[in-house]
Amino acid sequence: MSVRVRFAPSPTGYLHIGGARTALYCHLIAKAKGGTFVLRIEDTDLERSKKEYEVAMIEDLKWCGLEHNEGPDVGGGFGPYRQSERIEMYKQLADQLVEEGKAYYCFLSDEELEELTEKAKAEKISPHAYHDKYRDFDPTEAKKKVEAGESHVIRFKNPRKKYTFTDLVRGEVTFPEDMVGDFVIIRSNGMPVYNFCCVIDDWKMEMTHVMRAEEHLNNTVRQLMVYEAFGVTPPEFAHCSLLVGEDRQKLSKRHGATSVVQYKDQNFLPQALMNYLCLLGWSHPEEKDVFKLEDIESVFTLDRFQKAPALYDIEKLKHFNGEHMRMLTTEDLVNYLAPTLESSHPFHSMDKKWQESCLEFFKEKFNIPSELPQHLDVLFSTEAEKSEAVEEVKSWESTQAICDYVKSKVEEIASSGASFITVEQFNEMTDHCKKELKIKGKFLFKGLRLALTGMAEGPDLKVVIPLTPIEIMKKRQGLS
Repeated sequence: MSVRVRFAPSPTGYLHIGGARTALYCHLIAKAKGGTFVLRIEDTDLERSKKEYEVAMIEDLKWCGLEHNEGPDVGGGFGPYRQSERIEMYKQLADQLVEEGKAYYCFLSDEELEELTEKAKAEKISPHAYHDKYRDFDPTEAKKKVEAGESHVIRFKNPRKKYTFTDLVRGEVTFPEDMVGDFVIIRSNGMPVYNFCCVIDDWKMEMTHVMRAEEHLNNTVRQLMVYEAFGVTPPEFAHCSLLVGEDRQKLSKRHGATSVVQYKDQNFLPQALMNYLCLLGWSHPEEKDVFKLEDIESVFTLDRFQKAPALYDIEKLKHFNGEHMRMLTTEDLVNYLAPTLESSHPFHSMDKKWQESCLEFFKEKFNIPSELPQHLDVLFSTEAEKSEAVEEVKSWESTQAICDYVKSKVEEIASSGASFITVEQFNEMTDHCKKELKIKGKFLFKGLRLALTGMAEGPDLKVVIPLTPIEIMKKRQGLS
């Protein structure tokens, strides 16, 4: 049977990076096995679910490079792909279970449930211990109460036995007999619950594998019961490791940006985000760290998942962004970084050749677009750096001589109509200071840097000076 996997988010917010990781793994296993990747929208929480979130999720998945084969936007042979459009099917199947004696109508009020829960707590037993009051209630009498309009839910009749299954990540997992009680499958408002819908959809959509976060592991026992009640073989399960922050707690907003759209807005490269997320719970068979998704589709397997929680480190993500940024062609690098600079930035007024040379040099010095402007200051800033290091260089007697010479030389080059100082001209300036002014070592190089850039430290002057517009040089020398 061909592999079929699904990503099934609830449209109650923007796509979480944990969800993006799950979708990524589904995408990769489908690619590796020549299977089908399905997007299903679990929107039975009608109050919190919003169409705008569904649209945003689909856009974010596409931005990540995760194209699904079936879904609410592209259709397919197993639709509809929104749970809100499958309600009648869930109700019919729940009624079937009631008719077969595998589920029952429960008429406990909220107040009664609360009292029974408190009683169980007082007796130090499972809180669901007394929720089965109507488990053996006469079906005929129960039906009369339903027809009379009495408020009720439908509860699944727990077989009360141990359940064991083999998880593709966690190995053999056993759930004890008393882990759950007779759980609700249809609420009093007629809406089905997650654990019921999930089974019905995975069954009817012929899912072969269910990949999801570890936090869903405990849901599996309820789902195994429902599969068994319908006589259906469950799919294979893979519960991926939990994502945690530096405090080793489940990743949340307090740890920083946690939604894909936030990284999209910060101009991270999608391939970098996917590369990093892929390694949070899975390892490359050749122990590679930096790769493109298309390069691992043929080597992605389910036997390289790790059980331990994965530490989400934004600084490491920035590193991955830098690595992928430096893999771009020069043209793509300009197309990626130029739009991230403010429209008024002088970078935009320079010609394409200059832009390419500039970014080819500076790309080694930063990892994310927001760090670029500070590096470009060495080319465009006309204000001297204020620091103890600058004051020290200024205090040297040789520095004034260098500044006086550089000032006259810049004026001379500018008067010739040149737009930049060439490498040859910079070398001449260096040689003049060495031979004529008799200045050497740190006094020469730091003095020249201060005279030309207004800084005490910085990148290679032989690259920086030819990239610095002569008009900026004039302003630094007080010549404009």
